[in-house]
Amino acid sequence: MKTAISIEDGILRAADETARRMGLSRSRLFALAVADFLQRERQQHMLLRLNEVYAKHEGLPEKSLLKGIKAKTRRTLKDRW
Repeated sequence: MKTAISIEDGILRAADETARRMGLSRSRLFALAVADFLQRERQQHMLLRLNEVYAKHEGLPEKSLLKGIKAKTRRTLKDRW
C-alpha cells in the first residue's frame, strides 16, 4: 500500500542519506522506522502494565507477584492481537 506523508525537509534529507548508505529505498527505511517505533511503544506499554502489577503486589511473596504479572501480560498480549 502506498501513502503520502508530510516530512520536514531536514528529516527527509537525513533519511535519503541514511537509506543510501544502508542500500535501502527511502520507503523501506521509513517502513523499518515505523515498525521499530511501534515495537518500542508495545514494549513501553508492557513495562507500564508490569509496573502497575508490581506496585499493587509490592511486599507480597514472589508467587503472588508472579501470578499478577502473568495475568496482566496475558491480557496485554491478547489485546495486541
